[in-house]
Amino acid sequence: MPNKFIRRTSGLVLSTVVALLLLPGANAQLLTGTVKTETGINHAAASSQKRVTRLAQQTADLLAEYRAVVRETDSLKIYNDNLEKIVMDQRAEVISINDQLSGLEATNRGVVPLMLEMIDTLGKMIEADMPFRLEERRARVKRLQDMMDQADVTASEKYRRVMEAYQGELEYGRTTEAYSAPLPSTGQTVDFLRIGRTLLIYQTSDQLTTGWFNPTTRQYEDLPGKYRADVKEGLAIAKNEKAPNLVMLPVPGPEIAK
Repeated sequence: MPNKFIRRTSGLVLSTVVALLLLPGANAQLLTGTVKTETGINHAAASSQKRVTRLAQQTADLLAEYRAVVRETDSLKIYNDNLEKIVMDQRAEVISINDQLSGLEATNRGVVPLMLEMIDTLGKMIEADMPFRLEERRARVKRLQDMMDQADVTASEKYRRVMEAYQGELEYGRTTEAYSAPLPSTGQTVDFLRIGRTLLIYQTSDQLTTGWFNPTTRQYEDLPGKYRADVKEGLAIAKNEKAPNLVMLPVPGPEIAK
């Protein structure tokens, strides 16, 4: 009896063990399927998220590109508007310059003869003046005459140089100077003392000869010995070797104009 019971009990236990052994296998298979399904869903979700992220990035890039194009379009519009105003202003300036050139041509026709006359008058004035720095002043007139035939010098520059020459001649009337040059009558180098355009006196370096240019006779003439010391002192003053002082020099009297 006990042995029979033991056998039955053993069979029941074995069945239970078999059932228990079978049950976890089914659950594992079910769990594996569930895990696979969940994994597939996760992969699908991840892929979808990547596509969404990629599309969002593409959308952001397109939006940034659109905004950049809009900004560039606005900038180009502003630039074109400004460029149009500049072009219009340049057209107006071209018209103005053409009008000025037309007027300038008419002005040149009147100014050129005037300048030629001024140069000719300047040359005559130099020849009739005190003969100080004569070669230098004649050369200046010659340069002005040559300049008038040069096409690469504008009319305004020609006029400026002519007026500059006249200004230089005017300065001679307000200045005093001492310089060395050959005496035209003898060729000997002497010291000249020029006082404005009124007086031209000379003296040799050894002070043995003192003379002046006589504006009446237009000749170089010797002066009396009494002027020797005063001329020497006048030369020293003009050379800034002595302080200004009163000196006695021969001054030609006024002439009656004819």
